[in-house]
Amino acid sequence: MKIQQVDIFAIQLPLIDPFIISYATYDTMPSIILKITTDTGIVGYGEAVPDEHVTGESWDSTYAVLKHQLVPAIIGENPMAFEKLHDKMNHIVKDVPAAKAAIDIACFDIAGKALQLPVYQLLGGRYHEKFPITHVLSIGTPEEMADEAAKRVEMGYQSFKMKVGTEVRRDVARIKAVRERVGEDIAIRVDVNQGWGNAATTLQGLRALKDLNIDWLEQPVDSEDIDGMVEIKSKSDVPLMIDEGLRGVREMREIIAKRAADKVNIKLMKCGGIYPAMKLAVMAEMAGIECQIGSMVESSVGSAAGFHVAFSKKIMTSVELTGPLKFSKDVGNLHYDVPFICLTEKPGLGVDVDEEVLMELCQFSTTVTA
Repeated sequence: MKIQQVDIFAIQLPLIDPFIISYATYDTMPSIILKITTDTGIVGYGEAVPDEHVTGESWDSTYAVLKHQLVPAIIGENPMAFEKLHDKMNHIVKDVPAAKAAIDIACFDIAGKALQLPVYQLLGGRYHEKFPITHVLSIGTPEEMADEAAKRVEMGYQSFKMKVGTEVRRDVARIKAVRERVGEDIAIRVDVNQGWGNAATTLQGLRALKDLNIDWLEQPVDSEDIDGMVEIKSKSDVPLMIDEGLRGVREMREIIAKRAADKVNIKLMKCGGIYPAMKLAVMAEMAGIECQIGSMVESSVGSAAGFHVAFSKKIMTSVELTGPLKFSKDVGNLHYDVPFICLTEKPGLGVDVDEEVLMELCQFSTTVTA
C-alpha cells in the first residue's frame, strides 16, 4: 500500500462563542485538513491546528510547508511505516509539529481502516472505558465566568479548566467567583497560558488561591522557563502542569531530570502527531509523571486522534479535547455524551468527514498526486 494522492484544505472552523485566552482571541479557528488516498483506495484524514505562540507555525506557513515540502516527500511511501515517515519528515524540515501531525494522523486513520481496527488498538489496546469532559471557560469578567460555569454544571459537567493569565489580582477574583458559584465538589483547573510571567508572581497568585482547592495550575510562566517551574513546584503544594514548555523529547528529558512538573499536557499539534505523543507518554510514565491529552481546539478529526492516544495509555488521567463542542459547524461527527466521551469500535479514527461541509468551510486547497 502506497500514498497516491493528498488533498490539502485550509479551512476556518466557526466558533459558537469567541475563544479568549491570555495571548489571543479567536472568532474562528484556522485549521488544515489533510485527505490522503492510497493506491488501494483507502482514505485517511488528518488535521493541523497551528499556533504561532506555541508551535511557531501559522495557518499560512503550515499550508505552505505541507504543499511544497512534506506532502511531495511522502507520495509513494507506505502510510503504515510511521517511524520511517517521521524520520523522513524530520530530515526535510525541522520542527513544524502541527504540519507533521496532519500527515501522522491521516496515516493512522488509513492503518486502522486497512486492518479494520480502531486506532487505539494499534497503540496497545483500549485501557480506559470513558473519560469525563472538562469544560473550558474562556477569559471574561468574574461574573461572566461564574455564570457560564453554573450553566455548565446544570448540563452535567463536573470539572472546569479556567483560562486566566492577565493580572494576578484579577485572575484570582475570577477563580474565586467560579468556586463560590459551583461549590466545593466541582473540579477546577487553572490554565495561565504563560501569563503570570515568572515564579515570584505565580507564587503570589498561589498564596491567594490556597483555600480554593485547585486541582492543578497549568503553565504559569514562560514556556522556556523550566527553572521557574522547578522553583514554583518546590515552594507550593498545588500540583503543577507543564503545557507550552513541553513540545518534544528534548523538553521532556529536561522536565524529568529537573522534576519540573507533576503533570504534563501532551498535545499532538505540539509534538508532531500520534506516534511522537506515544513516545512522550512512555517517557513520562517511566518517570512517574501523569499525562493529559490537551487540545488546540481541533475539529472532530484532530480531537479523535487525541482521544485514541488517551484511551490507550494508563498514565493518561485526563483529557481536554473539547474543540467539536465549541464549533457551530464541524467537518466530522465525533460523538460526545456530555459530560463524557466514549469512543466507538469503528476502524481508524472512527470519524466520518462530511466533504460538503469541508468544501463550505474551505478557503483554499490543493491536490498533490504521484
